[in-house]
Amino acid sequence: MTPTLRRTSATLARALAGGLLCALAGAAAAHNPVCTCESVDAQRIRCTGGFSDGSKAPGVTLDVIAYDETILINGKLGADSTLVFNRPKGEFYILFDAGPGHVVEIDHAEIE
Repeated sequence: MTPTLRRTSATLARALAGGLLCALAGAAAAHNPVCTCESVDAQRIRCTGGFSDGSKAPGVTLDVIAYDETILINGKLGADSTLVFNRPKGEFYILFDAGPGHVVEIDHAEIE
């Protein structure tokens, strides 16, 4: 193999390795927030939060907010990534906030 061909092969190998690392890093970091809420009974709601990669979200903020933007419940998910709370009267939505770009809103009408 000539010196020029050796340098070209090495440069190509480094470029491919760098591209592969960037692609894998992007795939590893890509996860979307997931939150579901359901009625436990007529008075209580259970919300469970996490991420699309299967990871849990203990300690993540989960607020219950009235339509006039009043925070009715300022909550955090427990160690099991859930929060159970009493259903507020009136119209409200639930805000699962795991940071910028990782927010889910659930309207009270969607909870069964």
